[in-house]
Amino acid sequence: MRPLLLSTFDRIGGAARAAYRLHRGLKRIGVDSTLVVQRKVSDDASVLGPEGRFAKAAAHARPFLDSLPLRRYPHKRDGLFSPAVLPEGLARRIEALRGDLVHLHWVAGGFLRPETLSKFKLPIVWTLHDSWAFTGGCHVPGACVRYREACGACPALVSRRERDLSRSLFERKRRAWDRLPLTLVAPSRWLAEAARSSALFRSARVEVIPNGLDLVRFKPTERRAAREFLGLSQDRSILLFGGVGSLADPNKGFSLLVEALERLGSQRGSREVELLVVGVSEASRPLRLPVPARFVGPLGDDESMALYQTAADALVLPSLQENQPNMVIESMACGTPTIAFRAAGLPDLVEHERTGYLAEPYAAEGLARGIAWVLGDEKRRRRLGQEARRRAERDHELESVARRYAALYQELVRAR
Repeated sequence: MRPLLLSTFDRIGGAARAAYRLHRGLKRIGVDSTLVVQRKVSDDASVLGPEGRFAKAAAHARPFLDSLPLRRYPHKRDGLFSPAVLPEGLARRIEALRGDLVHLHWVAGGFLRPETLSKFKLPIVWTLHDSWAFTGGCHVPGACVRYREACGACPALVSRRERDLSRSLFERKRRAWDRLPLTLVAPSRWLAEAARSSALFRSARVEVIPNGLDLVRFKPTERRAAREFLGLSQDRSILLFGGVGSLADPNKGFSLLVEALERLGSQRGSREVELLVVGVSEASRPLRLPVPARFVGPLGDDESMALYQTAADALVLPSLQENQPNMVIESMACGTPTIAFRAAGLPDLVEHERTGYLAEPYAAEGLARGIAWVLGDEKRRRRLGQEARRRAERDHELESVARRYAALYQELVRAR
């Protein structure tokens, strides 16, 4: 069995890390997986990226070039929108690799056009890491559900025209994928239901398989030792927050976190709270934060992330709409509870008052109550973390997840 996994990146962003982890998990169980990417940052020989200086420079430029149609929408809201207009030679490359199956992951940024899927001539699995596959271009639709019929007059573009860029891409997808036998995988039940409700995938097969994680690399260790190694305070309660673009992306909910921290002072004891922000080197503008904060920047390896996860008392994830965030699974594996909103894919990961705390969306006051509840009793906090670890072992062990995918591959290849 030789699956060909496609991902825009191999190590940049949560979706890419999930794809790369699955790729490594498949290799561990004896599946001859190959990961094909638009931009490669790892030194893994089983990951195939562009070769040569010109090809690498072109790969860097593709996300910008693919975004040029958005210039027609100067009032577009913040948030990723991928028109998928650039031509590419992926079909020829896939044919030359002689795989048995194509497995798409996050393929935006000018990596793949919708029309290319019908040229692969192999069974296709597509793991949805966000909503782009079934929308007219946005990755996080928020409250908009126009994808259930046909996009257009797009709120993300701040467009009033029915025949706008979102409708154009939606119709391109509809034409390209008509009667194409796609098998979709959603890591969360929430995203699976959203895909099933969409006009593009209403009759598609949609499976739910959670993201996997190396539970040897991410495991509970002694918190005091982790803090000493990282130079963190032993006397403060440390809240972990972060992710790519976590301060600028409205979906990450940073403003709600700040408001919750402002409310926190009246809800807990005297122990000081410190905010630890990973993935961001520093704020692009001065921030007025009610608690001390440390920005540690992007972490290039799992070992560093595991140390920060272990050193924290809790992960706080105030996002509005998330599928299955790696940071939550990592925290679970490290025995660190999560505080988040009861929304989107988070209830699949966080069991309220058993592995963490789920506040009702989207009230900063409820988020503050959750932080105070988790941090207010050390014995309870440890119990939450222990149960979170058990859940990680049950649902997210990497080789177990890889075997579920391998079984799906075998079924589809045999049926073909």
